Amino acid sequence: MDSNDNQGFMMKKNIQFYFDVGSPTAYLAYHRLDQIKNIYDFDLQFIPILLGGVFKSTGNSSPAMVPAKGQYMGKFDLPRFAKLYGVSLNLNPHFPINTLTLMRGAVFAQQNDILERYLDAVFESIWVHKKNLGVLAEVVATLAAADLNGREIIEATKVQDIKDVLIANTEDAVERGVFGVPTFFVDNEMFFGQDRIQFIEVMLSKLN
Repeated sequence: MDSNDNQGFMMKKNIQFYFDVGSPTAYLAYHRLDQIKNIYDFDLQFIPILLGGVFKSTGNSSPAMVPAKGQYMGKFDLPRFAKLYGVSLNLNPHFPINTLTLMRGAVFAQQNDILERYLDAVFESIWVHKKNLGVLAEVVATLAAADLNGREIIEATKVQDIKDVLIANTEDAVERGVFGVPTFFVDNEMFFGQDRIQFIEVMLSKLN
């Protein structure tokens, strides 16, 4: 390996992706990050957190709590980005969904190297098929359809170690300045919102 190759290797970026599956913008970010992996070389670190816990700690709330803003996002903003990224998006009539079990499930899935399979299934169920994944039976059915053991995952969400990881992730996120999702960190520089991924792309393009 020559010096130039070594320099390029050392400059490889790590993107930390803080997310909660109950967020439609986190769903869009998930797909957009997957798309740009085909363009740029970077490491992607998923960090599941509980958005409700972040809101409680920071005094923030969902844009849907402001009726005009919620209507704008649902009618214009989210569909525009879904079309731009070429992904399906259907607003979920059960929104907001209690994602506590789902995000504990994400912790378990991450620990067992099935996180992306888990997220593919859960995100699609909520934001394409409009399922109410606040209902455990729907969660089990969704995971079973993806050849995942839904009952095993649900049981794992009751384990204290899994609960503790989600709590710690959420507390650490708040300490870093996170107030919503999706949030990304690249070299300790924070970016909030899936519509800010373009700035990360600019950063990555300078390394190629």
